[in-house]
Amino acid sequence: MAEYGGKVVPADFTLGNMLFEPILEEGVFRFDCSSDDRDAAFPSLSFTNQKNRDSPIMNQNVPVYTPTFECVFGRQIVMIELPTGTSFYGTGEVSGQLERTGKRVFTWNTGTSDYDSGTTSLYQSHPWVLAVLPNGEAMGILADTTRRCEVDLRKESTIKFVASSSYPVITFGPFTSPTAVLISLSHAIGTVFMPPKWSLGYQQCRWSYDSAVRVLEVARTFREKGIPCDVIWMDIDYMDGFSCFTFDQERFLDPKSLVKDLHLNGFKAIWMLDPGIKREDGYFVYDSGSVNDVWILKADGTPFVGEVWPGPCVFPDFTQSKARSWWACLVKDFISNGVDGIWNDMNEPAIFKSVTKTMPEDNVHRGDAELGGCQTHSHYHNVYGLLMARSTYEGMKIANENKRPFVLTRAGFIGSQRYAATWTGDNLSNWDHLHMSISMVLQLGLSGQPLSGPDIGGFGGNATPRLFGRWMGVGAMFPFCRGHSEAGTVDHEPWSFGEECEEVCRLALKRRYRLIPHIYTLFYIAHTTGTPVATPTFFADPKDPSLRTVENSFLLGPLLIYASTIPDQGLDELQHKLPKGVWLSFDFDDSHPDLPALYLQGGSIIPLGPPHQHVGEADPTDDLTLLVALDEHGKAEGVLFEDDGDGYEFTNGGYLLTHYVAELHSSVVSVRVSETEGSWKRPKRNLHVQLLLGGGAKIDAQGTDGEPLQITMPSERKVSDLVSTNKKLFRNRIESAKCIPDIQEVSGHKGIELSSTPIELRSGDWALKVVPWIGGRIISMMHLPSGTQWLRSRIEANGYEEFSGVEYRSAGWSEAYAIVERNLEQAGEVESLKLEGDIGGGLVLERQISLPKDNPKVFRVDSGLIARSVGAGSGGYSRLVCLRVHPMFNLLHPTESFISFVSIDGSKHEVWPEAGEQFYEDDLRPNGEWMLVDKCLGLALVNRFNINEVYKCLVHWGTGTVNLELWSEQRPVSKQSPLTISHEYEVKGIS
Repeated sequence: MAEYGGKVVPADFTLGNMLFEPILEEGVFRFDCSSDDRDAAFPSLSFTNQKNRDSPIMNQNVPVYTPTFECVFGRQIVMIELPTGTSFYGTGEVSGQLERTGKRVFTWNTGTSDYDSGTTSLYQSHPWVLAVLPNGEAMGILADTTRRCEVDLRKESTIKFVASSSYPVITFGPFTSPTAVLISLSHAIGTVFMPPKWSLGYQQCRWSYDSAVRVLEVARTFREKGIPCDVIWMDIDYMDGFSCFTFDQERFLDPKSLVKDLHLNGFKAIWMLDPGIKREDGYFVYDSGSVNDVWILKADGTPFVGEVWPGPCVFPDFTQSKARSWWACLVKDFISNGVDGIWNDMNEPAIFKSVTKTMPEDNVHRGDAELGGCQTHSHYHNVYGLLMARSTYEGMKIANENKRPFVLTRAGFIGSQRYAATWTGDNLSNWDHLHMSISMVLQLGLSGQPLSGPDIGGFGGNATPRLFGRWMGVGAMFPFCRGHSEAGTVDHEPWSFGEECEEVCRLALKRRYRLIPHIYTLFYIAHTTGTPVATPTFFADPKDPSLRTVENSFLLGPLLIYASTIPDQGLDELQHKLPKGVWLSFDFDDSHPDLPALYLQGGSIIPLGPPHQHVGEADPTDDLTLLVALDEHGKAEGVLFEDDGDGYEFTNGGYLLTHYVAELHSSVVSVRVSETEGSWKRPKRNLHVQLLLGGGAKIDAQGTDGEPLQITMPSERKVSDLVSTNKKLFRNRIESAKCIPDIQEVSGHKGIELSSTPIELRSGDWALKVVPWIGGRIISMMHLPSGTQWLRSRIEANGYEEFSGVEYRSAGWSEAYAIVERNLEQAGEVESLKLEGDIGGGLVLERQISLPKDNPKVFRVDSGLIARSVGAGSGGYSRLVCLRVHPMFNLLHPTESFISFVSIDGSKHEVWPEAGEQFYEDDLRPNGEWMLVDKCLGLALVNRFNINEVYKCLVHWGTGTVNLELWSEQRPVSKQSPLTISHEYEVKGIS
């Protein structure tokens, strides 16, 4: 041990300023703790070319900001301090707020269902922060490590990375704008693959369309109802026993015939492939993988077997080139069935019946030398999904070099955009997740992945008509546009929620298809230059701090989409925070209270097309519309990219890129082509120009594309009249529109309506959410100072529950509870909620949840099983009952979490996940206190209880969860002898 600053520190403790060298291009620097650390760093899996990270360039510039480091206990802690007023974004696929100050995330790909704003690890890892400085300049910081990495932004204007030693930190900038930073980042990690044009249309999915007959029925209904759609997805149930590369011989007997029928109706078909390969002799995939020795191994050198959908499975080791080639060949053969795209799911990799939700970290990957060689799973875990997506992409490309692959991946790493699109995972059908979906899509774009979107309508639970319609309105503007829902919920197709919702969905998707020429152009620019596609509103004016936290609007290039994510607030009630400058509103004569507002930035021209039913209907000779918004100088410009919509001829000049300009001179606006690129000849087609005047008014003019078009501006009085008339038309459309009804319950298999509003209790350190209508359960336990969500919950299950018997989910967990009393903090000393649920037999479960004002660090639960009206024939006593407190807590870091307590007999206990389920009775019970410790967070959730009321304590470890249960004695109760348990929770820091 040594001493530093008066404190004893380990002998391996070092600290200081990091060493730098310029790399890649001007303004980009690599930082290492020492020259030895530079030499010891693992190869980069984020850079497209490792030499770009490892080879310095000749440059005399020095970095503006230099990180500091501490190395201790094998961990490297990096900090970079930026000016006060800096705003943080990026960090990849993360839930919660757009501006990330105050947040901490951990890059560890995790198959997380039911996530919320406090979840710290999702399906993808991006150890990357985009920092926007107070003056509007920006810089990016990348911790180039594949291992678990803590990204800590809790201290204002300070970025902190913590991961295993050694890893370099790469800084990009400061540059003049956030866009410039992302362009520079793309020179390191690559740009998004060029998507086939059809993949930008609407896509319909379900877990699961259970037969080819049902798939064709859904496709036919889209066409009959005139709702645009391009893709139908096949979830896992198309397989034979969930075995990859197979088809169910009854329900999907002839996939080629199914795809042929879909193609005839203008649909593409995308099919799921998971990494788990069923361990079954005679199954051709397992047999060939075993012959080729491609499986991930356990520490003892035998293939690892983990359980997922097919049962016991082995897993390809995608870190080996021979495994990637083996998988690519399987994909190549699979494509021959007419497969248009592939969906890689469960590729964190997710493992059932595992506390960590994934495979053991000491599993062995025999990786290629250029990837890092033979390493444990802890090294390669975060890139497993990226490497699987890469293998799938390469297999599709081998199958047909004249078609662009389309791959969707759940798991990924920074750089995954080179091979695959992504979505935001298993979200929920509620208003919080609708609102959060905007920020999640934007954060992915700010982390190098521009092709993403949520499950529109929510994956888990039943949407309501208004929620679904609103979500479709904004979802139709996202880069990736797909509806998806889980098994057991009501149907979530656009026509499933009544005529009003169906019409809103139709209007929303027609908007998207009109905008396809613009969206496709944005993706070409993103592919060739690295610019993002969807960006936060503040990108229009990075110097304006008031825009940096705007979360209900975003930009598609110069197009601003403003959405309402509040149930009772329609378009006409929305307060619009616009950037400085000229922003002109418009619509397609389709304004509706449940659709977003649209604005075009002054100085811009965007191309529009007809609202086709699918992208394949489009023809180069279709009429072209240019939407024009002049700036304060009377000028505008825009661009249109056109090619075959698939294949790679565009890389050899087989395209047409047209630059249009508009200029106002002496009351005449001239619109013309200023520049073209590519070898394509301009199609002969009509040109429509719509010149926006403000207030939604516009002037229409027609001509021939490629030829100058002149528009005479009307007088100021005429413009004023046009604006006034259009405002009246807009108001009439809004007032006459059939609004989607605010129905609060949707009948269905689950009968659960997730968009109902939970009751919120907030005081001191805690914010709780309670759903009285199902078990009175607590579904959210947010510790505000640490930003930690402790509960794992769905509205219809889990979270904090209570049962009335020793049996799991005995009476009490699902009944509707009545609110007996509600006290707000301002009305007294305690914010509290008292609930009561009738569980039959004259018994009620009573629960009071309190946040005492005099002790803001705790919240308290007082529960009782009470005999309210037990019959005289039973002597006034109830049936045999037991009050069982059953909270399900989230394990954010399962391998770093344990239960700690001291028993009544004085013995000390640390209970780790490997211990399985454990009962503690008599003198082995915790002596009135036990705690869930998360070493990674440095926090413990302390649960204190009255030991005289608790007869048993149970620890049950689940997949990424733990239950800390308190059981009363088991006996009948009377009015005079209820069963009660009083307990409280507090979060403490641990050293």
